[in-house]
Amino acid sequence: MTDTPHMSTQADPTRRTTSLTHSLPVLLVRAAHPRQAVLTALGMAVAAGLAGRPVREVGLVAATVLVGQAIQGWDNDLVDRERDARHGTPGKPVAQGLLDPGTVWFTLGCAVLLVVPLAVSAGTLAGCSYLAAVAVGLVGNRVLRGSVLSWLPWAVQFALYPAYLAYGGWNGQGADTPPTVVVTVLAAVLGVLVHVLRALPGLVADNQDGLRHLPLRIALRTGAPRLLLLASVLTGLVVVGLLVAGQAVGLT
Repeated sequence: MTDTPHMSTQADPTRRTTSLTHSLPVLLVRAAHPRQAVLTALGMAVAAGLAGRPVREVGLVAATVLVGQAIQGWDNDLVDRERDARHGTPGKPVAQGLLDPGTVWFTLGCAVLLVVPLAVSAGTLAGCSYLAAVAVGLVGNRVLRGSVLSWLPWAVQFALYPAYLAYGGWNGQGADTPPTVVVTVLAAVLGVLVHVLRALPGLVADNQDGLRHLPLRIALRTGAPRLLLLASVLTGLVVVGLLVAGQAVGLT
């Protein structure tokens, strides 16, 4: 007489973990470029707080920017899904076949319907400024990204962020004071530097695909490690410059 193997009544922890990481909400978050989305939303919220905005308006800024960044992240993964699949880029559920593109398009559309009222609730000028920034990001994802002018959409998008903060208010009652020139220019420079830092991990794949955007052109001359160091130092200096400018001349 043989013993019957003991069957555990508890689910396999590994299977539960895999099921969770492959669930639709988690896959959508992974495809939204969550790190960049959260960092940008936190940065904008901190900037709003330093500008003297009330807590409720700081929260509105954070929520609006978080949704806007998610839209751009999903759009990026949809546009790049064939390239990401060809290069085996990790952390890309759409390219890996774990997330259906139609589902992402539907979610992106719902997010657009959400971000419009969120943005306009800070005032018409503020809302238009932020929605224009998102639109520039979406267009830049398809145009100029592989050319020497790849930095231009990033500069324009970041230059619009101070306008969103400067014109922002509550319940649709925005302000009419434009942002200062120095803050706008520094924000645009920061956008270019963020573009360089974001491009660095994909330089090899971009080079193989024949792209010749600005970060790749510079890296081919200086080397990626040196470009990383230079861009990191300059980014820190620009952030400090923004803080000093905000205190010296103010946002508006």
